[in-house]
Amino acid sequence: MIQFTQVSKAFGTQQVLNEVSFTVHDGERAGFVGPNGAGKSTIFELLTGNQTPDKGEATYPGSKRLAYVRQQLHGIANGVPLLDYVENAMPDLEALHDQMMVLEEKLQQIQDESSRARLLQQLGEMQTRYEHEGGYELKNRAETILSGLGFATQRFHDQFNAFSGGWKIRAELARNLVARPDILLLDEPTNYLDVPAVEWLQSFLRTFDGTLLLISHDRYLLNSLTNVTFEVMGGVVTRYNGNYSQYIRLRESRHDQLLSTQRNIDRKREQLERFVDRFRYKAAKATQAQSKQKMLDKLEDVEIQQVYVKPPKITLPKPPRSGDEVARIEDGGFSYDGIHPVLEHVDMRIMRGDKAAFVGLNGMGKTTLLRLLAGKMDLTAGRLVMGHGVLVGYQSQDYVETMNPGKTIFETVREGSADRSDGELRNMLGGFGFHGAEIDKQVQVLSGGEKVRLALARLLLRPNNFLLLDEPTTHLDIYAREALEEALKEYQGTLCLVSHDITFVRNLATTIYALTPGKVTRYYGDYDYYREKLAEQVASEVQTEIPSAGKPQQPAPAVGKPAINRHELKRLEAQVRAQFSPERRKWEKAVADAETESARLEKELGDLFQKLSSGADNLDYEALNKRVPVVQRKIEEATARWENASLKLEDVLKRQDSELKKLQL
Repeated sequence: MIQFTQVSKAFGTQQVLNEVSFTVHDGERAGFVGPNGAGKSTIFELLTGNQTPDKGEATYPGSKRLAYVRQQLHGIANGVPLLDYVENAMPDLEALHDQMMVLEEKLQQIQDESSRARLLQQLGEMQTRYEHEGGYELKNRAETILSGLGFATQRFHDQFNAFSGGWKIRAELARNLVARPDILLLDEPTNYLDVPAVEWLQSFLRTFDGTLLLISHDRYLLNSLTNVTFEVMGGVVTRYNGNYSQYIRLRESRHDQLLSTQRNIDRKREQLERFVDRFRYKAAKATQAQSKQKMLDKLEDVEIQQVYVKPPKITLPKPPRSGDEVARIEDGGFSYDGIHPVLEHVDMRIMRGDKAAFVGLNGMGKTTLLRLLAGKMDLTAGRLVMGHGVLVGYQSQDYVETMNPGKTIFETVREGSADRSDGELRNMLGGFGFHGAEIDKQVQVLSGGEKVRLALARLLLRPNNFLLLDEPTTHLDIYAREALEEALKEYQGTLCLVSHDITFVRNLATTIYALTPGKVTRYYGDYDYYREKLAEQVASEVQTEIPSAGKPQQPAPAVGKPAINRHELKRLEAQVRAQFSPERRKWEKAVADAETESARLEKELGDLFQKLSSGADNLDYEALNKRVPVVQRKIEEATARWENASLKLEDVLKRQDSELKKLQL
């Protein structure tokens, strides 16, 4: 197990961790959450030995193999092809393979039968160990993972250093997944992934049977992959059983109960103090007063955990009304070099009030399409028609370059927002993580992530009625993402966005544009509707490909083998998911219903405790006390239903994953 014992760590005057103690047990899937800068990554760095604690100890069993994927790439691999870099993820296994090769050469040279028998036995033992540790499937495993993370097969033999920084981090992630570690540490693994790759990673990690530690602002991953949550905040690490959604509910319930207990203590203290002050000098009551004073001295306050204060609500300005048709592309096409088209024969029509998400693999043209709609580039074929009264607000990663480095954060947002009060500007900045005196910092001293957040805040303060947002949640923590999500839900204009945050897309988009090679398809529904329709479409295509003679179609070759047809494999995978969909959705609903019931009952229980501790004279305390055990019993029953449904759902997912794995063999 992983053990932190009284660990403290400071950077300069900032105390990041203060005598922290916690345990991650073998096989647990732990999510680490908290504001940016709270110390989540520091915990990983301490565990791996990249940093040293000021006090205390962070340990894990030396017999366990640990893999760590950081947010930023460390180290280089000069002159190494991508596939070789990823495949050679297990040095011990590679050394074992070299030893086997040496023994095989010796066997060809030795004639003595006894010596040959001894070497053959030794070689057999090595081969058994090599097979047990996955050596013979290593290449296939590497190719499968690279394909799942979005690498094109034809680039497997390109030099590692020929890839951009984001793709190198994907390769680093692939390398660590190939290594099959006992303990896997992932620090924001989805930062450079598109939506299909995020979904693949989620599916892959569900079958990981080691200990998983995950730092992520992606609620989709946290809810689907973790069963315990560690909150890192204010120098303290607090453990909660359950995924992110359960953690939120438990944290609020625990905080309410602690506040109620503290109010009771304060009330008791006040009563004792009044008694002591009144009777301490009266001989008849002196003994009682001394007794009350002793009771008073023994009263201890409850240690109430810090609850993160959510960013202020982000309120976007009401935009002016545009025409019904906001933008239209007719037979549009675009190519950067005039030879290789990025977009071809695109026909799309965006109407006022649409909230559209562009989804698809990297390289399909999602960002290009946003740039074209923003007028930053011109179509090389077809035409773009903008609607009447459309005011475009476009956010991209290079949008930060338009800010004056010599101005402060507050001065930057004040530009172009003369109609907004100082309070509104401060609230907007708070929503993006800039609090108090931080707003007086100059732009030139901000980190890259802070500049992106500031640029987005400045953009959203303007009354644009057509927002084009390219990965707006990058560099935002969960709380800021939720605040932005709520603001965009209430936004009265038209929105087009690209995001790898599936929960963000799922909660915002009312229509989906799926970009595939040579095609842009609109789905008139939310993200879940798009996924259902896509599965139905792919399953239907698989059915139509059954040979006319009536014989079953042979399974597609496994991913990574030379004869692989990745498109056919994806179709078969979709067919498997469609088969399991009814049963999966049944138990997903049962889990959700049990969670809703538990939340309602826990709120009722908190209200009961609050009433019982209020001391009000007009309450039926007998009835309240009778209700408490009833509610507690119902909570236990709802929890049992949740556990049963969760086990059933896990069983369905395991069976589904087993069938999917068969396709890859």
